[in-house]
Amino acid sequence: MAEDVSKHSVHTLVFRSLKRSHDMFIANNVQPVLSDEDGINLKMSCKSKDQYGPLLDLPETKRELRKQNAPQYQQQEMQIVGQQEYNTIPTQIEPGYPYPNAPGVELSEQTAISQPFPNHDGVNNMINNFPDSHPQTAYGVQDIQKNAGIPERVLPPSQALVAISDNTKNSQALMPRKAPTMPKPKWHPPWKLFRVISGHIGWVRSLAVEPANQWFVSGSNDRTIKIWDLASGTLKLSLTGHVSAVRGLAVSSRHPYLFSAGEDKMVKCWDLEQNKVIRHYHGHLSACFDLALHPTIDILATCGRDSSIRIWDMRTKACIHTLTGHTNTVASVQCQSSEPQVISGSHDATIRLWDLAAGKSRATLTNHKKSVRSVVLHPKLYMMASASPDNIKQWRFPEGNFTQNLSGHSAIINCLAVNSDGVLVSGGDNGTIHMWDWKTGYNFLRTQAPTQPGSIDSESGIFAMTFDRSGSRLLTAEADKTIKVYKEDEEAVSNTTSIKTFVCW
Repeated sequence: MAEDVSKHSVHTLVFRSLKRSHDMFIANNVQPVLSDEDGINLKMSCKSKDQYGPLLDLPETKRELRKQNAPQYQQQEMQIVGQQEYNTIPTQIEPGYPYPNAPGVELSEQTAISQPFPNHDGVNNMINNFPDSHPQTAYGVQDIQKNAGIPERVLPPSQALVAISDNTKNSQALMPRKAPTMPKPKWHPPWKLFRVISGHIGWVRSLAVEPANQWFVSGSNDRTIKIWDLASGTLKLSLTGHVSAVRGLAVSSRHPYLFSAGEDKMVKCWDLEQNKVIRHYHGHLSACFDLALHPTIDILATCGRDSSIRIWDMRTKACIHTLTGHTNTVASVQCQSSEPQVISGSHDATIRLWDLAAGKSRATLTNHKKSVRSVVLHPKLYMMASASPDNIKQWRFPEGNFTQNLSGHSAIINCLAVNSDGVLVSGGDNGTIHMWDWKTGYNFLRTQAPTQPGSIDSESGIFAMTFDRSGSRLLTAEADKTIKVYKEDEEAVSNTTSIKTFVCW
């Protein structure tokens, strides 16, 4: 009977194969490559005949003459190298000579008679016929007479000089090259922490200010909605009804309604005269992350984790459109009266502009490389800004043309806010707040939000922010369960905080 084949593990077999390969080739690695002297000599012979063949066949007499004249040639080269500077070389052309006689060979009388003397018009016509791309080095006959016979100075092009030509072709001037400059940003006073409002027992996830600018509302992970007095910061009312975190809030400017969206997939309409829920909007398949009200039409837009944006009729509760196209969570949605009327930002790193009438996407902006967590509209300009961990980008409507990048906020940016004075604010997941000049993109303020005493460092994130209706107060919703109010420093003046023109190298 045949012997039983011993079974080994895959690791053992691989190790044995590796050892065999190692033993097979290790002996050749330590041996130096053998040198073939005949091959080297043959290679050098072919190379010498190919490159120096004409010199090898010279007669002996020519070789001897070359050897004898070699010192003389070297002496002449030394004399040429050691010549005086070009500015001290005497002029080679004198009036009466029709052409330059450099390098020292005089023209014969017959040649001088047969060649006409160049006049000013002839030289200028010759200069005008030169192509514009070639630098012109002479401006007239006198310049040619002055510099004739002088070897042309070949210098490396200067990076600090540029050729500026006027209307005439035969004149150019060298002017210092100006470095590109960034427009001088508008001066904004620094913002300071004004008030800290506490009352929630969970992360504060959403904020909204009512149109009359008298109170504001906040939503939290503690499943409550609280209404605060904007001037004093005192609690006016608490609303309960959500069974999960409240992620989106909006106050209607046309009706006494408050709308809320939560992670419980519920969208609620609150009657502020009765302080109770009067409508529910059912349809989302997962958590709702944001909502927005249309400024002129009674419709409501919500978005969430189900990668869709839903458009609701405010009164009938009917779902008018379900806008699909995003491939990941839709984190932010905005509405405006002009086209595009709905804008959404998603974790799939895209921004979509939607045609509200047709219920279809009219443009997809793919400039971001990471998830877009916030989209904000400028209150006066026909523009918007979007936030992503890579940078903040500005766009121009209606086509969504890219305007500029705002780089420097190295964090996961959860929220954006902008006021009518052109102050753009970004809030990071690490508690940092950056303030930018909208027009120039200049980052004029960086600050770290102070955490509530007793909170740990990880509870320093900023989840939402908004300006009040006047744009003079900034509200931030943070992970330390507080709402912070920032105001402009009234004592700051532009003379103490100077902003200079920055040079972009």
